[in-house]
Amino acid sequence: MTDFPLRLLRSSVHVTAAGLLLIAVLGALREDRGWPAAGGVLLGLLYAAGPALQGRAVAGQVWLGLVTGWWAVLAVAAPPFVWVAFPLLFAYLHVLPLWGAMFGVAVLTSAAIVTAAWHAGELTTALLVGPGVAAVAVTLLALACKALRAAGQS
Repeated sequence: MTDFPLRLLRSSVHVTAAGLLLIAVLGALREDRGWPAAGGVLLGLLYAAGPALQGRAVAGQVWLGLVTGWWAVLAVAAPPFVWVAFPLLFAYLHVLPLWGAMFGVAVLTSAAIVTAAWHAGELTTALLVGPGVAAVAVTLLALACKALRAAGQS
């Protein structure tokens, strides 16, 4: 019974990631920034490899490190890539143990806030509160999905 909603949620996270990446790549192309656009395509390919590594702890963590590192490079290079961090929060909560995921979510959210503020030239209330609220919502949603999955398997 809970399998379909969970698959639908997972699909919506991947569609959101693809949409944010597409927006960022198109924004980079519109600004004649070729290497960030190409880097965004590479990030999309790296991200797409994630489900194939599902269930392999070390491979999943290496994948998450590569995706996060490349995201950080692109987020510094072009502002639209900052927002790709939010689908990555789900990956942290899926790949890492809970303590590691909570640490990763806090660090990734902080990095997104700092990078967005750096690009904007100032730290605004929206840049501080928006990503923080999004991180809390993503975390609660991911934890609820884990609980539903566990309840469905017992």
